[in-house]
Amino acid sequence: METNIRVTRRELIETKRKIKTAGRGLQLLKMKRSSLILEFFELAKKVQSMKTDLKKFMDRSRESLEIAEALSGRITIERVAQEQSEKLASLKARNVMGLVIPNINVNETLDVLSKSDSLTIPTPVYDAKNMYSSFLSMLIEIAEKETAMRNLLNEIYKLNRRTNSIENVIIPRWEAKIKYIKQSLDDMERDRLVSIKFIKRLHG
Repeated sequence: METNIRVTRRELIETKRKIKTAGRGLQLLKMKRSSLILEFFELAKKVQSMKTDLKKFMDRSRESLEIAEALSGRITIERVAQEQSEKLASLKARNVMGLVIPNINVNETLDVLSKSDSLTIPTPVYDAKNMYSSFLSMLIEIAEKETAMRNLLNEIYKLNRRTNSIENVIIPRWEAKIKYIKQSLDDMERDRLVSIKFIKRLHG
């Protein structure tokens, strides 16, 4: 408890007001934390499902590449790979209860296979290219969601610390202060009444 507490009714009213304000803030923080926890578990569920699909997709992509190499040769695959443009990605953000969540977007014009590819590239190589293009997009999406999950966990941890501090330290400290002020004011009032009675007796 504070050592220098002003024992006044104004201080009592002000401390009560602080507790009321802190209580409202605490409820808002808990609501935000609940929303972020819900968002985290929804993302975790999606990532888990996507990783299961990713394993299957990786196996299919590897298989398509082996078929392409067997039918068209490794030299053709390397030539096609060198001719491909690099994928570009843009980093945007979305807001979840005041928390910025990254959103990675692959450049669509480079992500979609051109129609001429199906005419100039052998079919097995074209299929392998298509599979690995989709595989890369899936990897980027998983990375984006896992980054978002880390950000959410950090924010949830901060909110836990703040709510615990308000609920278990700050508010109890102010409640103890109110109790002390009330007791002190009551003691002062009793002393005043005793003094008044004593003075009345002296003056008969």
